[in-house]
Amino acid sequence: MKNSNISLKLIVMNFLEFAAWGAYLTSLGRYLGQIGMGPQIKWFFAMQGIVSIFMPALMGILADRKIQAQKVLSLCHGLAGVIMLAAGLYCMKAGAGIAFGPLFTLYSFSVAFFMPTIAISNSVAYNALESNGKDPVKDYPPIRVFGTIGFICSMLLTNFIKIDGVAMQFSYTQLFSSGILSLILCVYALSLPKCPVSKNKKKNGLLDALGLKAFTLFKDRQFAIFFIFSMLLGAALQITNGYANTFLGSFGENPSFADTFAVKNSNALISISQLSETLCILLIPVCMKKFGIKKVMLIAMFAWVFRFGFFGLGQPDMPGVLLFILSCIVYGVAFDFFNISGSLYVNENTDKGIRSSAQGLFMLMTNGLGASIGTLAAGAVVDACVYSASAPSWSKAWYIFAAYSLVIAIAFAILFKDPAKQKN
Repeated sequence: MKNSNISLKLIVMNFLEFAAWGAYLTSLGRYLGQIGMGPQIKWFFAMQGIVSIFMPALMGILADRKIQAQKVLSLCHGLAGVIMLAAGLYCMKAGAGIAFGPLFTLYSFSVAFFMPTIAISNSVAYNALESNGKDPVKDYPPIRVFGTIGFICSMLLTNFIKIDGVAMQFSYTQLFSSGILSLILCVYALSLPKCPVSKNKKKNGLLDALGLKAFTLFKDRQFAIFFIFSMLLGAALQITNGYANTFLGSFGENPSFADTFAVKNSNALISISQLSETLCILLIPVCMKKFGIKKVMLIAMFAWVFRFGFFGLGQPDMPGVLLFILSCIVYGVAFDFFNISGSLYVNENTDKGIRSSAQGLFMLMTNGLGASIGTLAAGAVVDACVYSASAPSWSKAWYIFAAYSLVIAIAFAILFKDPAKQKN
């Protein structure tokens, strides 16, 4: 019964954790575009990558040395929720006079406290499972799936719920939704099992937390190639989160497309990506065993080519909308086969003494540097092809992203050597 209660508590935690994120992540770009901040979308999504470079490490050290992890989780969500509510309140009061500076500042501080909670919630879960005699490797994935379910549910609610006749995905109310969910988790986190505070200050130093000691792995040519390509491919991670909804909404300017499902329910369409992600997680162990890391990574890279290419070719009516659906299905392969298989590669090919730092470096290169630099670069492409172009073309932008992914895939195929084959 105790173990059952622990699993249920962690399921609720994961559900709320990602529901708070899903309330705005895929729809914020659409709202920003509607209020005249289309050229600034890149800064909002790049900020998630920028704060991910240092905030998880800083909050992690606080949880390790000073305050129990579940309390840090509560604190971070409390601050993130209050500030996100403040951002929503500002948009509501400003009306048509919303300025970039105040909104971006409030949003930045909110995500600065939210992004560390992803890692902290993992720490809380691992501690709770180990304390109750469970194996995190075996028992956590089925719990973590409910995080993705929470994300999907939040996306669908943001899509279908209307306030004052306006769907939440088209308005600032999505910020209120995220803020409220964060505050709920702020309170709920205090009921989670207590996590011990580590006294081993040397092990949990800033260099370890940031993964900086793992930079010695760059001395190994194959690891250097792997991490560099991880950063280059990490540049694709936030592109569709930032621009997919805005892109689908742009078809609404054409009267023949304005009433199509893809335009009016873009967030619901995009949620297929998360459904695919959930299913593709199950394929990774089989594919890793059968094909090896190089082929699995290449599958992910070519999946990104199709992800962007299908967006460029699609139309919101039949049969063109099927290409949008295919793009969303392919996303699960593109995201999971890269992120999860990459993490497994790092785990299997590094010494135990540096394994944690190596994982930190992988996250730093992908979700930190890669995602932030990539989002800004993608924003420049969209600005050139759409917002600043005399003849706006979203398709051109998607084809550029597809070509970028293709070049990365070909270069990786040539330069990276499968460690399993080298051993044979």
